[in-house]
Amino acid sequence: MRARAVAAGAAAATVLAGLGVRAFMDGDLAKYAGDALYTVLICALAAVIAPGARPVVTAGAGLTFSWVVELLQLTGVPAELSRHSTVARLVLGSTFNAPDLLWYAVGAGFAWAVTALATSPASPGSAPRTSASRRPRRHGR
Repeated sequence: MRARAVAAGAAAATVLAGLGVRAFMDGDLAKYAGDALYTVLICALAAVIAPGARPVVTAGAGLTFSWVVELLQLTGVPAELSRHSTVARLVLGSTFNAPDLLWYAVGAGFAWAVTALATSPASPGSAPRTSASRRPRRHGR
């Protein structure tokens, strides 16, 4: 339950960061920071859905989703949906932009790194490993 709450908090913080980027930045820097944060948000939502998943899995899911959405923009379907819905415009975008693919990878890498550090055995609040916990288990005894 705690992992899901932390992931939900990370999702909320990511939305706030995105709103901050929109409010205080402009141009390419704001656009590409927004792209990276989009993927960070998707990674956080993946962690909400599957709180026990390894960081590489949630980052991979976020990156895959982001890339699929960007590539779907080549079809024109997201552009048409975006004309009729603000939610569709926010989630699906409207226009393909190849550099976005790179910035989604940056966001996924950031989400992976933060999650991996936060869940590593040496992270604050985790139980220290003892010599007994490092010994391999023997089955059948």
